[in-house]
Amino acid sequence: MTTHTAGYDDGGEVPLAGYATIATAFAAGTGAFAVLARRRGVRLPERVPPWDVVLLGTATYKASRLLARDKVTSFVRAPFTRRSGEGEANEVRDEPRGSGPRRAVGDLLSCPFCVSAWAAGTLVCSYAAAPRLTRLVCGGFGAVTVSDWLQYAWTWTQRTTKG
Repeated sequence: MTTHTAGYDDGGEVPLAGYATIATAFAAGTGAFAVLARRRGVRLPERVPPWDVVLLGTATYKASRLLARDKVTSFVRAPFTRRSGEGEANEVRDEPRGSGPRRAVGDLLSCPFCVSAWAAGTLVCSYAAAPRLTRLVCGGFGAVTVSDWLQYAWTWTQRTTKG
């Protein structure tokens, strides 16, 4: 660890170099998209309508929950995390494992808030390049989100009426 980060984490467990690598990959990916889009003549929208912001936000929420908490996507997280418990609504909780970059990726993949930046970045780049397709994909994620909330409402209604 370099001297300017010494003392940041007394336990030495925060994988700062891994975080820096992940952040660099995110920035490089975004930059590469921008360069490629410009070379291909992709015109960025002058503005993003509020409805599209809501649609992108809803899709970002659901995509991040699916990646960070869904049982079916456990295979993506497994090399970097270990199962720590069951969550609500058939979700799971994972904890990061290992050290260095492996730990940093585990931190990212076990946190829906952390994954949301990556999901949003992916969806926004897609929106810039193919807005119609992205709206359709976001509409699908939005439908799953509405379905989830209806499932919660149904469960709550059943519990309330039973006493």
